Amino acid sequence: MADAGQLGALDGRPAAPANAEAAGQAKRQTYPIRRWGLLIGSAALVAIIMLPQPAGLSVAGQHMLGIFAFAVIVWMTEAVEYAASSIMLMALIAFLLGMAPDAAHPDHMLGTTAALSAAMAGFTNPAVGLIAASLVIAAAMGITGLDKRLAFQVISLVGTGRAHLLIGTIIVMAVLAFFVPTASARVACLVPIILGMISAFGIDRKSRVAGMLMMSIVYLSLIWAMGIATGAAQNVYVNALMERTLHIRISWIDWLIVGAPFSIAMSVALYFVLMHMMKPKPEHDAQGRAEPPRALALPQTASIQPAPAQLGPMTADEIKLLVLSVVLLGFWATENKLHDFDSSSVAIAAVALLFAPKIGVIKWKQVQPRMPWGILIQLGVGVGLGTALLKTGAAGWLANFVVSEFGIQQLSTFEILAILWLFLILVHLGFSSGAAMATTMIPVMMSVLQQAQIPPMKVAGMTMLLTFVTSIGWILPINGPQNMLAFGTETFEAQDFIRVGIVLTVIAYVMLLLFAATYWRWLGYI
Repeated sequence: MADAGQLGALDGRPAAPANAEAAGQAKRQTYPIRRWGLLIGSAALVAIIMLPQPAGLSVAGQHMLGIFAFAVIVWMTEAVEYAASSIMLMALIAFLLGMAPDAAHPDHMLGTTAALSAAMAGFTNPAVGLIAASLVIAAAMGITGLDKRLAFQVISLVGTGRAHLLIGTIIVMAVLAFFVPTASARVACLVPIILGMISAFGIDRKSRVAGMLMMSIVYLSLIWAMGIATGAAQNVYVNALMERTLHIRISWIDWLIVGAPFSIAMSVALYFVLMHMMKPKPEHDAQGRAEPPRALALPQTASIQPAPAQLGPMTADEIKLLVLSVVLLGFWATENKLHDFDSSSVAIAAVALLFAPKIGVIKWKQVQPRMPWGILIQLGVGVGLGTALLKTGAAGWLANFVVSEFGIQQLSTFEILAILWLFLILVHLGFSSGAAMATTMIPVMMSVLQQAQIPPMKVAGMTMLLTFVTSIGWILPINGPQNMLAFGTETFEAQDFIRVGIVLTVIAYVMLLLFAATYWRWLGYI
């Protein structure tokens, strides 16, 4: 997942740059292991490569385990930016895998050309095209102002009380998840709008009402990342990985059928948790019921001070973009039902229309500076890394070790999911990106499921369900760029985020178990 600075540019305006930068500096100061992450990762890489070759593991697999350890440590410590570290991984795969014997011809080295091709194989996957096209559409929404209009229209319809504002925010984030492909981009879109509302309503910026609204967009951005196949980069990555290795891909509408009910249930739970745990203090209660002016102010400057601005009537560009977006969703929803056009091709066709003269609404020079290119680099390298881990046998060997040591093969699919979900939730505490976590951990999880002799179709379904947990980064502000972006607005304290996040995480885990025992089992995914 790209950093907050990249994603904040999607809507054409900096999203709390000063505060976000301050938050970033604070994070660096309170996370000293970052300084040693690259050294520790490099040491782990060398140590694993220099170990005696384990039985049942090829030289290529051993080298990939070393690269895997390097990736986990560097991404967990954020020693290097995600895009930059992805390029490092590409170089490591090219040389370390290139110096390993070719599985087809053990007497010859694989060579750097073949190894680099394997590292870059992810860039030829349609998933990269899908996420790139989705990011262009998200940028177009920011350029035309359609994202702001959708947000304000919904919020203005539900009312201005504390409960009504929270319900409006829930609806807005659910709607944006269908159009904006990353959690951080959705938060970057809503942060200035929420700040404008707080100012326009006369709400104390340090009040619990302000904190509740700002925290809600973080949690909702991740809750709805689970329910929509294009709602998070890690979803697209996992689907691409399954298609390349299992030759199974879960369609957009099937993912929605599985995930949306869970996202709805978690949104309802979030409403009650925030209404109770972020209940305003008596002196702030009246502020939570303030009446808004006719037109809410929109921030136009880097200082996030609202300036009077009327949204005005919908422009022709907004109407065209809205129609195109709805048609695109229709094609995604009917894939393999009414037509055979894949999601990536349809999305690229939609973007082509956006750039078309007279028909379109944007120009390349408008989009280029708003595109978070780091996401595409990380996604492409991530697919290559995951594929290499699986094809060299590294992930399988590690999974076989886990299965044999913990007796997972003797457990039911429900028990396996319960253990792996809990493991991933705990591991997420060390990651600052759901996409980075998915890139490193999901290939191993897939191999664990395969080693447990689970049929391929259920492996695919359970892998999708495991991917949901990569979005449960709700406990620490450093668990994602979207968390830090909202935290940088200084509308809530870290302790509030932690206490609410712990409760939500426990509820999510219980909800996962409940859905696994009922709905998802009835659908045949478990």
